[in-house]
Amino acid sequence: MTFITENTRVKIAVIGVGLIGPRHCRTVAKSPDAQLIAIIDPMPQGAKLAEELETAHYTSIRDVLSSPHIPDGAIVCTPNHTHVALAIELTNGDVHILVGHHRRFNSYMAVVKEALELKTLGQIIAVNGLWTLFKPPEYYEAPTEWRKTKAGGVVSMNLIYEVDLLQYMFGRIIRIHAERTTSTRNHEAEEGAALTFRFESGVVGSFLIADNLPSPHNFESGTGENPLIPTTGENFYAIFGTAASLSVPSMTRWSYDGVDKTWNVPLVQNRLDVPDGVPFEIQLAHFIQVCRGEETPKCTIGDGSFFLSLVSCHK
Repeated sequence: MTFITENTRVKIAVIGVGLIGPRHCRTVAKSPDAQLIAIIDPMPQGAKLAEELETAHYTSIRDVLSSPHIPDGAIVCTPNHTHVALAIELTNGDVHILVGHHRRFNSYMAVVKEALELKTLGQIIAVNGLWTLFKPPEYYEAPTEWRKTKAGGVVSMNLIYEVDLLQYMFGRIIRIHAERTTSTRNHEAEEGAALTFRFESGVVGSFLIADNLPSPHNFESGTGENPLIPTTGENFYAIFGTAASLSVPSMTRWSYDGVDKTWNVPLVQNRLDVPDGVPFEIQLAHFIQVCRGEETPKCTIGDGSFFLSLVSCHK
Protein backbone atom coordinates (compact mmCIF):
# COMPACT_ATOMS: atom_id res chain seq x y z
CA MET A 1 0.00 0.00 0.00
CA THR A 2 1.34 3.43 -1.00
CA PHE A 3 1.60 6.11 1.70
CA ILE A 4 1.09 9.81 1.10
CA THR A 5 3.78 12.45 1.56
CA GLU A 6 3.56 14.31 4.84
CA ASN A 7 1.83 17.71 4.66
CA THR A 8 0.21 16.80 1.31
CA ARG A 9 -3.58 16.98 1.32
CA VAL A 10 -4.90 13.45 1.17
CA LYS A 11 -7.28 12.84 -1.75
CA ILE A 12 -10.38 11.08 -0.46
CA ALA A 13 -13.39 9.67 -2.30
CA VAL A 14 -16.70 8.89 -0.61
CA ILE A 15 -18.65 5.90 -1.90
CA GLY A 16 -22.39 6.03 -1.33
CA VAL A 17 -24.44 9.06 -0.30
CA GLY A 18 -27.44 7.47 1.39
CA LEU A 19 -27.95 8.12 5.11
CA ILE A 20 -24.39 8.64 6.38
CA GLY A 21 -22.43 9.37 3.19
CA PRO A 22 -23.32 13.08 2.90
CA ARG A 23 -22.03 13.71 6.41
CA HIS A 24 -18.71 12.10 5.56
CA CYS A 25 -18.54 14.13 2.33
CA ARG A 26 -19.01 17.42 4.18
CA THR A 27 -16.52 16.41 6.86
CA VAL A 28 -13.87 15.72 4.22
CA ALA A 29 -14.73 18.87 2.25
CA LYS A 30 -14.07 21.16 5.22
CA SER A 31 -10.88 19.43 6.37
CA PRO A 32 -7.66 21.43 5.77
CA ASP A 33 -5.72 18.16 5.45
CA ALA A 34 -7.95 16.40 2.93
CA GLN A 35 -9.44 16.96 -0.50
CA LEU A 36 -12.80 15.50 -1.48
CA ILE A 37 -11.57 14.20 -4.83
CA ALA A 38 -14.75 12.40 -5.89
CA ILE A 39 -18.17 11.10 -4.91
CA ILE A 40 -19.10 7.66 -6.22
CA ASP A 41 -22.78 6.75 -6.38
CA PRO A 42 -24.95 5.62 -9.32
CA MET A 43 -28.06 7.35 -7.95
CA PRO A 44 -29.02 10.96 -8.91
CA GLN A 45 -28.33 12.28 -5.40
CA GLY A 46 -24.67 11.41 -5.91
CA ALA A 47 -24.32 13.76 -8.86
CA LYS A 48 -26.34 16.43 -7.04
CA LEU A 49 -24.13 16.36 -3.94
CA ALA A 50 -20.96 16.34 -6.06
CA GLU A 51 -22.16 19.47 -7.82
CA GLU A 52 -22.97 21.14 -4.49
CA LEU A 53 -19.53 20.34 -3.06
CA GLU A 54 -17.75 21.10 -6.35
CA THR A 55 -16.12 17.73 -6.78
CA ALA A 56 -16.07 14.98 -9.40
CA HIS A 57 -18.83 12.40 -9.67
CA TYR A 58 -18.56 8.78 -10.79
CA THR A 59 -20.98 5.89 -10.82
CA SER A 60 -18.52 3.10 -10.05
CA ILE A 61 -15.15 2.41 -8.44
CA ARG A 62 -13.86 1.05 -11.74
CA ASP A 63 -14.56 4.40 -13.41
CA VAL A 64 -12.81 6.48 -10.75
CA LEU A 65 -9.75 4.20 -10.71
CA SER A 66 -9.29 4.81 -14.45
CA SER A 67 -9.84 8.57 -14.16
CA PRO A 68 -7.67 11.61 -13.31
CA HIS A 69 -9.31 11.58 -9.84
CA ILE A 70 -7.78 8.44 -8.34
CA PRO A 71 -8.09 8.75 -4.54
CA ASP A 72 -5.47 8.05 -1.91
CA GLY A 73 -8.20 6.84 0.41
CA ALA A 74 -11.90 6.03 0.21
CA ILE A 75 -14.70 6.09 2.77
CA VAL A 76 -17.24 3.34 2.05
CA CYS A 77 -20.79 4.34 3.03
CA THR A 78 -22.80 1.77 1.09
CA PRO A 79 -25.10 -0.92 2.56
CA ASN A 80 -23.21 -3.30 4.85
CA HIS A 81 -23.65 -6.36 2.64
CA THR A 82 -21.68 -4.61 -0.18
CA HIS A 83 -18.64 -3.67 1.93
CA VAL A 84 -16.47 -6.72 1.32
CA ALA A 85 -16.63 -6.63 -2.48
CA LEU A 86 -16.03 -2.88 -2.59
CA ALA A 87 -13.16 -3.09 -0.11
CA ILE A 88 -11.44 -5.75 -2.23
CA GLU A 89 -11.86 -3.66 -5.37
CA LEU A 90 -10.39 -0.59 -3.67
CA THR A 91 -7.51 -2.50 -2.10
CA ASN A 92 -6.62 -3.96 -5.49
CA GLY A 93 -6.46 -0.37 -6.73
CA ASP A 94 -3.95 0.56 -3.97
CA VAL A 95 -6.50 2.73 -2.17
CA HIS A 96 -6.64 3.00 1.63
CA ILE A 97 -10.14 2.20 2.92
CA LEU A 98 -12.29 3.37 5.81
CA VAL A 99 -15.47 1.41 6.52
CA GLY A 100 -17.67 2.43 9.46
CA HIS A 101 -16.66 1.99 13.11
CA HIS A 102 -16.56 5.72 13.81
CA ARG A 103 -17.95 5.02 17.29
CA ARG A 104 -14.46 4.12 18.47
CA PHE A 105 -13.70 7.82 18.05
CA ASN A 106 -16.72 9.06 20.00
CA SER A 107 -15.69 11.18 23.01
CA TYR A 108 -17.88 9.16 25.39
CA MET A 109 -16.24 5.94 24.26
CA ALA A 110 -12.77 7.48 24.57
CA VAL A 111 -13.49 8.36 28.22
CA VAL A 112 -14.88 4.87 28.91
CA LYS A 113 -11.82 3.28 27.28
CA GLU A 114 -9.49 5.42 29.40
CA ALA A 115 -11.39 4.54 32.60
CA LEU A 116 -11.07 0.84 31.79
CA GLU A 117 -7.35 1.13 31.03
CA LEU A 118 -6.73 3.07 34.27
CA LYS A 119 -8.81 0.46 36.17
CA THR A 120 -10.85 3.16 37.91
CA LEU A 121 -13.73 0.65 38.04
CA GLY A 122 -11.53 -2.11 39.42
CA GLN A 123 -11.70 -5.54 37.77
CA ILE A 124 -14.50 -5.57 35.19
CA ILE A 125 -16.99 -8.36 35.84
CA ALA A 126 -19.89 -7.65 33.47
CA VAL A 127 -21.49 -5.29 30.98
CA ASN A 128 -25.10 -4.78 29.95
CA GLY A 129 -26.05 -2.97 26.73
CA LEU A 130 -29.10 -1.75 24.84
CA TRP A 131 -29.71 -0.63 21.27
CA THR A 132 -33.46 -0.22 21.00
CA LEU A 133 -35.37 2.23 18.82
CA PHE A 134 -38.08 2.37 16.15
CA LYS A 135 -37.23 2.49 12.46
CA PRO A 136 -40.13 4.14 10.57
CA PRO A 137 -41.92 2.59 7.56
CA GLU A 138 -40.19 4.95 5.09
CA TYR A 139 -36.84 3.43 6.09
CA TYR A 140 -37.92 0.37 4.09
CA GLU A 141 -39.33 2.16 1.04
CA ALA A 142 -37.73 2.46 -2.43
CA PRO A 143 -34.94 2.81 -3.31
CA THR A 144 -33.93 1.01 -0.09
CA GLU A 145 -36.56 -1.72 -0.04
CA TRP A 146 -33.68 -4.21 0.17
CA ARG A 147 -33.73 -3.43 3.90
CA LYS A 148 -36.73 -5.75 4.13
CA THR A 149 -34.48 -8.69 3.16
CA LYS A 150 -32.04 -10.64 5.32
CA ALA A 151 -29.31 -8.19 4.28
CA GLY A 152 -31.20 -5.36 6.01
CA GLY A 153 -31.82 -6.91 9.40
CA VAL A 154 -30.83 -5.19 12.63
CA VAL A 155 -28.09 -7.77 13.28
CA SER A 156 -26.21 -6.96 10.06
CA MET A 157 -27.03 -3.27 10.03
CA ASN A 158 -26.60 -2.30 13.68
CA LEU A 159 -25.37 -5.11 15.94
CA ILE A 160 -22.04 -5.21 14.12
CA TYR A 161 -21.20 -1.74 15.47
CA GLU A 162 -22.17 -2.75 19.00
CA VAL A 163 -20.01 -5.88 18.77
CA ASP A 164 -17.13 -3.70 17.59
CA LEU A 165 -17.47 -1.37 20.59
CA LEU A 166 -17.81 -4.21 23.09
CA GLN A 167 -14.70 -5.93 21.80
CA TYR A 168 -12.83 -2.61 21.65
CA MET A 169 -13.58 -2.06 25.33
CA PHE A 170 -13.45 -5.55 26.84
CA GLY A 171 -11.30 -7.67 24.53
CA ARG A 172 -11.95 -10.52 22.15
CA ILE A 173 -15.34 -12.23 22.27
CA ILE A 174 -14.92 -16.01 22.55
CA ARG A 175 -18.55 -17.12 22.98
CA ILE A 176 -21.91 -15.70 22.02
CA HIS A 177 -25.51 -16.89 22.22
CA ALA A 178 -28.53 -15.17 20.66
CA GLU A 179 -32.30 -15.52 20.84
CA ARG A 180 -34.33 -13.78 18.14
CA THR A 181 -37.09 -11.44 19.31
CA THR A 182 -40.64 -11.37 17.95
CA SER A 183 -40.98 -9.69 14.54
CA THR A 184 -43.89 -7.37 13.79
CA ARG A 185 -43.35 -6.12 10.20
CA ASN A 186 -43.67 -9.36 8.21
CA HIS A 187 -40.31 -8.65 6.59
CA GLU A 188 -37.64 -11.25 5.92
CA ALA A 189 -35.20 -9.15 7.96
CA GLU A 190 -34.91 -9.93 11.67
CA GLU A 191 -35.98 -7.12 14.00
CA GLY A 192 -34.10 -7.92 17.18
CA ALA A 193 -32.25 -10.32 19.42
CA ALA A 194 -31.25 -10.89 23.03
CA LEU A 195 -27.61 -11.93 23.33
CA THR A 196 -25.10 -13.09 25.92
CA PHE A 197 -21.32 -12.79 25.51
CA ARG A 198 -18.19 -14.15 27.10
CA PHE A 199 -14.94 -12.32 26.54
CA GLU A 200 -11.45 -13.76 26.62
CA SER A 201 -10.75 -11.40 29.55
CA GLY A 202 -13.37 -13.20 31.66
CA VAL A 203 -15.96 -10.42 31.37
CA VAL A 204 -19.51 -11.55 30.62
CA GLY A 205 -22.19 -9.44 28.97
CA SER A 206 -25.79 -9.23 27.90
CA PHE A 207 -27.26 -7.15 25.12
CA LEU A 208 -30.73 -6.40 23.75
CA ILE A 209 -31.03 -5.06 20.22
CA ALA A 210 -34.31 -4.23 18.46
CA ASP A 211 -35.45 -1.78 15.78
CA ASN A 212 -39.23 -2.11 16.23
CA LEU A 213 -39.60 -0.50 19.67
CA PRO A 214 -40.21 3.11 20.79
CA SER A 215 -37.23 3.54 23.12
CA PRO A 216 -34.67 6.19 24.14
CA HIS A 217 -32.01 3.60 24.97
CA ASN A 218 -29.54 3.45 22.10
CA PHE A 219 -26.16 4.88 21.17
CA GLU A 220 -27.46 7.57 18.81
CA SER A 221 -30.14 8.94 21.17
CA GLY A 222 -27.88 8.68 24.19
CA THR A 223 -24.83 10.47 22.79
CA GLY A 224 -26.59 12.84 20.37
CA GLU A 225 -24.12 11.80 17.68
CA ASN A 226 -26.67 11.51 14.84
CA PRO A 227 -28.51 14.79 14.14
CA LEU A 228 -31.32 12.81 12.46
CA ILE A 229 -32.22 11.15 15.78
CA PRO A 230 -33.31 13.35 18.74
CA THR A 231 -31.01 13.28 21.75
CA THR A 232 -32.36 11.78 24.98
CA GLY A 233 -29.20 11.34 27.05
CA GLU A 234 -30.58 8.03 28.32
CA ASN A 235 -28.12 5.30 29.24
CA PHE A 236 -27.38 2.39 26.91
CA TYR A 237 -24.45 0.78 28.75
CA ALA A 238 -23.96 -0.31 32.34
CA ILE A 239 -20.44 -1.49 33.16
CA PHE A 240 -19.86 -3.34 36.43
CA GLY A 241 -16.48 -3.50 38.17
CA THR A 242 -15.28 -4.57 41.61
CA ALA A 243 -14.49 -0.97 42.62
CA ALA A 244 -17.29 0.89 40.83
CA SER A 245 -19.97 0.74 38.17
CA LEU A 246 -20.37 3.16 35.28
CA SER A 247 -23.51 4.29 33.46
CA VAL A 248 -23.05 5.50 29.86
CA PRO A 249 -23.64 8.19 28.58
CA SER A 250 -24.59 9.88 31.85
CA MET A 251 -21.00 8.91 32.82
CA THR A 252 -22.11 8.41 36.41
CA ARG A 253 -19.60 6.39 38.42
CA TRP A 254 -21.18 4.56 41.36
CA SER A 255 -18.85 3.45 44.17
CA TYR A 256 -18.21 3.19 47.91
CA ASP A 257 -15.18 5.49 47.71
CA GLY A 258 -14.55 7.00 51.14
CA VAL A 259 -17.36 5.10 52.87
CA ASP A 260 -17.97 1.59 54.14
CA LYS A 261 -18.43 -0.91 51.34
CA THR A 262 -21.82 -2.29 52.29
CA TRP A 263 -25.30 -2.26 50.81
CA ASN A 264 -26.51 -0.41 53.91
CA VAL A 265 -24.61 2.73 52.88
CA PRO A 266 -25.65 5.01 49.98
CA LEU A 267 -23.42 4.74 46.93
CA VAL A 268 -21.16 7.67 46.11
CA GLN A 269 -21.83 9.28 42.74
CA ASN A 270 -19.44 11.26 40.58
CA ARG A 271 -19.47 12.05 36.87
CA LEU A 272 -16.61 11.62 34.45
CA ASP A 273 -15.95 14.63 32.24
CA VAL A 274 -16.42 14.14 28.49
CA PRO A 275 -14.58 16.58 26.18
CA ASP A 276 -16.21 18.05 23.10
CA GLY A 277 -15.43 16.36 19.82
CA VAL A 278 -17.10 15.29 16.58
CA PRO A 279 -16.40 11.58 15.96
CA PHE A 280 -16.44 11.92 12.16
CA GLU A 281 -13.80 14.66 12.32
CA ILE A 282 -11.64 12.73 14.80
CA GLN A 283 -11.93 9.58 12.69
CA LEU A 284 -11.06 11.46 9.51
CA ALA A 285 -7.96 12.96 11.15
CA HIS A 286 -6.88 9.44 12.12
CA PHE A 287 -7.58 8.11 8.61
CA ILE A 288 -5.46 10.89 7.10
CA GLN A 289 -2.58 9.90 9.37
CA VAL A 290 -3.04 6.25 8.37
CA CYS A 291 -2.89 7.23 4.69
CA ARG A 292 0.36 9.08 5.42
CA GLY A 293 1.83 6.11 7.28
CA GLU A 294 1.96 8.06 10.54
CA GLU A 295 -0.45 5.82 12.47
CA THR A 296 -1.67 2.23 12.37
CA PRO A 297 -5.44 1.70 11.95
CA LYS A 298 -7.52 1.55 15.13
CA CYS A 299 -9.77 -0.96 13.38
CA THR A 300 -8.03 -3.39 11.04
CA ILE A 301 -9.30 -5.54 8.18
CA GLY A 302 -8.90 -8.50 10.54
CA ASP A 303 -11.18 -6.82 13.08
CA GLY A 304 -13.82 -6.14 10.44
CA SER A 305 -13.70 -9.70 9.12
CA PHE A 306 -14.11 -11.09 12.63
CA PHE A 307 -17.14 -8.89 13.33
CA LEU A 308 -18.74 -9.93 10.04
CA SER A 309 -18.26 -13.62 10.80
CA LEU A 310 -19.58 -13.13 14.33
CA VAL A 311 -22.86 -11.50 13.30
CA SER A 312 -23.29 -13.68 10.20
CA CYS A 313 -23.50 -16.84 12.29
CA HIS A 314 -26.44 -15.37 14.21
CA LYS A 315 -28.57 -14.34 11.24
